[in-house]
Amino acid sequence: MGKTETLPWDAADHLETEEDMAAYLEAALEDGDPALVTAALGDIARAKGITQIAGESGIEPDNLSEALSPEGNPDFATILRIIRASGIRLHATVTHA
Repeated sequence: MGKTETLPWDAADHLETEEDMAAYLEAALEDGDPALVTAALGDIARAKGITQIAGESGIEPDNLSEALSPEGNPDFATILRIIRASGIRLHATVTHA
C-alpha cells in the first residue's frame, strides 16, 4: 500500500467572511479553553491580515503576533481590541443548566 501525501491545513484559509469568523470564534468560546480562543483569534487575524487587524486595533503587528502565538497570553483588553478590529461583536446570553 502506498503512502498518502498530506498537506498542512490552515483554518485561516477557510475563514472567508466575517460570518465565518464569528461562527469560528463562537465555537472556540463555547469550548471554554482560553488557548483555543487565542488560537482562533490568531487564525481570524491571519485571515483578515495581521497588518489590518494591527492597524484597526492599535496593536503593533509584532506584539499582535506575539500575543496570539501559542506562547502568548493576551489580556482581556487586548482580546476585546482584536475582536472589535475583526468586525465581530461579543454578546452574552443566559445558559440554563
